[in-house]
Amino acid sequence: MPKMKTNKGAAKRFRKTGTGKIKFNHAFTSHILTSKTTKRKRNLRKSETMAPGDAKRMKVLLP
Repeated sequence: MPKMKTNKGAAKRFRKTGTGKIKFNHAFTSHILTSKTTKRKRNLRKSETMAPGDAKRMKVLLP
């Protein structure tokens, strides 16, 4: 049986935690920052864990 391949696009954006949850950084942080509030930009800096339904699909891409 051949090796399972990791989806490299997903590997660059998401990572697994020790308990197997999927962690990701927010989008909308790179440009046009003047129109966004300071509070919004500060909250976008934080990483977040993925919702269970989405994480289920992501685990196929990140074996």
